[in-house]
Amino acid sequence: MTGLKRILAALAIGTLALGVFGCGGDEKTAPTAGEAIKVGVTAGPHAEIMDEVKRLAAKDGLNVEVVEFNDFVTPNIALYQGEIFANSMQHRPYLDATLEKEPKFDLVECFKTVNFPMAVYSNKIKKGEPIPDGATIGIPNDPSNGGRALLLLAEQKLIEVKDITDVTTSVADITGNPHNFKFLELDAATIPRSLPDVTVAVINANYALPAGLNPVSDSLMVEGAASPYINIFVTKKANAEDPRIKQLQKIYQSAEVEQFINDHFKGSVTVGWK
Repeated sequence: MTGLKRILAALAIGTLALGVFGCGGDEKTAPTAGEAIKVGVTAGPHAEIMDEVKRLAAKDGLNVEVVEFNDFVTPNIALYQGEIFANSMQHRPYLDATLEKEPKFDLVECFKTVNFPMAVYSNKIKKGEPIPDGATIGIPNDPSNGGRALLLLAEQKLIEVKDITDVTTSVADITGNPHNFKFLELDAATIPRSLPDVTVAVINANYALPAGLNPVSDSLMVEGAASPYINIFVTKKANAEDPRIKQLQKIYQSAEVEQFINDHFKGSVTVGWK
C-alpha cells in the first residue's frame, strides 16, 4: 500500500460522517452580506488565531463566526455541505488526500495561513554541531508525518530521496544515505520521550510543545517556509471569488495577526505566507 493510499484509508472513516449532514452538498448557499461568515477551525492555535481575525474583521465591517471542531475530518464535510463558509485547519497534502477520496467536495485553497514547524531535536548534540555518522534518527511511523520528517532531512542534504516533493515518501524511498543513519520509526506522540534513546529525533510542533521543546530555540534544524505542510484557508470552489475571501486574507495576513502569532506562540507557530 502506498503512502497516499494509507493516508486515504485513514480518511475513509470520515466519509461515514456524511450521513450526519445529509447527502447533498448544495442545500445551503454562501452567506449574504448581512450574515455572519462561518469559519471552521480545530480547537487550539487555529481557533485562537481565528478569534483574533474575527476581532479585527469586526472593525472592518465583516461579521465572522468561529466554529470549532474536535477532529480534522468533519470540517471538510461541513464545508462541502454548506454548514460553514470556509475552514482553516489543514495543510495542502491533507486537502489533496481528502479530494482524492471525495472529489465531489470540490474544495479549493484560498491562501496560506500558518505553519506548525517540524524540527530536529537532540539531547546529545548542540545546535551547530553535525549529526554524526551512524546516528540513530527517530521519525514518526505514520505515512504523513514520517514522509514529512524524511523530506526535512532531505532538504538539509542529510539524505537523498526519490522525489523531494513527494509528501508520501517513506524510508524505502531513500536513495542516498551517505552518513549511514539508522531510522527508528516510532509513534509520533512518543518521540519526545524517546530522545534519550536516539541521537536525534524529528518531532512535529504539536508534540514538541507539550514536552517543553520550541522549534525555534531548541531545535538543531527546522522546516522552512517553503514546506508543503503550510496550513491553508479553504472554501468551496463556488465561493472562491467571493470578495469576503480576499477581505479575510488581507486581515489574516496582516501585521496585526502576525504580531499576535509571534507574541502568543513565541515561535512554536509561524506565519506561512512569507
